[in-house]
Amino acid sequence: MIVRIVKMEFRPECVGDFRALFNRSKDKIAAFDGCLHLELLQEAGAHDVIFTYSIWRDEAALNKYRFSELFKAIWSETRSYFSGGAEAWSLESLEQVKVHERVRSH
Repeated sequence: MIVRIVKMEFRPECVGDFRALFNRSKDKIAAFDGCLHLELLQEAGAHDVIFTYSIWRDEAALNKYRFSELFKAIWSETRSYFSGGAEAWSLESLEQVKVHERVRSH
């Protein structure tokens, strides 16, 4: 399993445009073979810093998406909204800890 995190910094006036693009594209990305999870995150207190967090079956599935026509079209438009560059990380999960909800007595 591969976790992919992409950090993007947008021109403030383009955040809405990017959000609209994401909303138009998210179902296609999530339906891409090997995509197990897709999430959009915003840095707390920084309206113009947005992350995508996705989980892929394996590196081959992620790379198949990254070299697809779908990705190329989305990324081309996304880049046009940047105020700076993007940073990306592909991570392998080493360990997951399950957190159990505790019941509080009153």
